[in-house]
Amino acid sequence: MEKQSEEQLACQFSEICFGLDRDMDCRSLAAFLKRFSNDTLLATLIPRMSDDDITATLDFLTGIMHKHLRENEYHRLFLAEKKEKE
Repeated sequence: MEKQSEEQLACQFSEICFGLDRDMDCRSLAAFLKRFSNDTLLATLIPRMSDDDITATLDFLTGIMHKHLRENEYHRLFLAEKKEKE
């Protein structure tokens, strides 16, 4: 993961604003999830999570993917599988 300066992260954080309109919500969610997936944050947060927290998080995220991705999209986008040549 590319390291970002504190200034870049602060700028990214200031772009997160929900409730104004759908486009801003989508951009804000993308920025929020990028910040949430920061290696340092996850290394701090995950060990503090209970087994129930971990299960609930996995259930929620896999449920979202199952609801909105076709099987081939899941394999290509999430699992990063390459389509085999026929």
